[in-house]
Amino acid sequence: MIDVGTFLARASSDSQDRLIEADEPLAGLQRRCGGELPGVIAVPALLELVRKCRLFRLKSSQAIQAQDGENQIDAWVEVTPKQGESSGCDIVATSWKSQPMKLENLVEYAERKAAIDRQLAELHARLDPAQNILAVEAQALDLADLAARMAQGAGQPWTDFVTIVGSTQRQPMHWRLLDGATLVIDGSDRRWKAGFVPLGVPEPGSAGFELYFVADQPLIRTQSAILQRPDRSKATMVGRDIAPVLRQPIARIVANAETIRTRLAGPLADEYGRYATDISAAGKHLLALVEDLADLEIVEAENFSTAPDRIDLADVARRAAGILSVRAQEKGIAIEAPQDGAHLPAIGEFRRVLQVLLNLVGNAIRYTPEGSTIWLRLAREEGIARVIVADQGPGLTEEQQKKVFEKFERLGRTGDGGTGLGLYISRRLARAMNGDLTVESAPGEGARFILDIPANQVAVTRP
Repeated sequence: MIDVGTFLARASSDSQDRLIEADEPLAGLQRRCGGELPGVIAVPALLELVRKCRLFRLKSSQAIQAQDGENQIDAWVEVTPKQGESSGCDIVATSWKSQPMKLENLVEYAERKAAIDRQLAELHARLDPAQNILAVEAQALDLADLAARMAQGAGQPWTDFVTIVGSTQRQPMHWRLLDGATLVIDGSDRRWKAGFVPLGVPEPGSAGFELYFVADQPLIRTQSAILQRPDRSKATMVGRDIAPVLRQPIARIVANAETIRTRLAGPLADEYGRYATDISAAGKHLLALVEDLADLEIVEAENFSTAPDRIDLADVARRAAGILSVRAQEKGIAIEAPQDGAHLPAIGEFRRVLQVLLNLVGNAIRYTPEGSTIWLRLAREEGIARVIVADQGPGLTEEQQKKVFEKFERLGRTGDGGTGLGLYISRRLARAMNGDLTVESAPGEGARFILDIPANQVAVTRP
């Protein structure tokens, strides 16, 4: 551990919370977090403390934590507002301690943050390395106009379509500064925060970004507004009415519990960490149930259909394996995904195919013993693109294989966090894409779940 102990570093901010000058190591931390000097304070905990002191004109001091991508920094910071209503603050940092972060902790943190962002987000976008829009999808009614404008403006910076609160810097800003930025969006009364997931190695963002918009509160829809819709019956529907109302508060419970459990908000007694773990697990189970019931309603609707597109089934398989890699590592399970150079052109809806594979790999992780391996294998027959998810679990009898795709069927398992709907929904999705989902297994020999969708004769250009 590097321990600078009582090392003293001074800095100064202005009325817009920009760091005007700073001694080392504060100046270095500012730059490593994606900021500039002078520039908006890029260390979230320090920015929050300085902003509060400036607004309330009160001197304050507290311990802060920060990560610069390689090290975790702990320091005691004292902030004193300067004289004058429109002035900034003087900053003094002492007891500076820096400790290298373990690589696995960085991976876990990034995966955990991405998972939380995905659960809370109501708009998802894919950006190129210059933060220009490639694709966008919105789930919130008050973001429909924004999503349409962003889709029409593909190739433009995403920041052209929103207002970033408190920012006077020219765009595009470094993604670390934009991660967590507060947004104002025309047509929405809610405040939003931007979330970034950088793609590419070894340089984060070299392959683009996933962008998420998370609201400060759920979109409130009154019961009278629901009942007055002319295009639907008066019956309350899980997917349309209940799920949107429950999804946000449950996801926030999970996010807050994860923040407490991982001590991102500060030190915590072990017993309270265990309580937070239980709260998070219960919240995730409830959220999974809500999502499954919403999906069940969708796939059983008479007019349900998918949006077929040209996809690379190998790429989707690699993404599913990557998303669930941390969960597998926690159980000591290895996932063998298709190699980077492998491609399998197919016709299907990307989001739905990914949903099916996440369910299959997630089930394999849940029921496969520690220290084993899960394989994702590709195959092609005439007119069919196939991905096989094979595990080393206990396997299924012939009778269990007949029941495994039935609604709410859990084969007698309890306490595993499942809802008994995943495989039923996955088969419905596969068949809606003119494919199928089947299983081959025997007791003690693991299971092979086989997803077939139509093959595409056109070469795939996506890397």
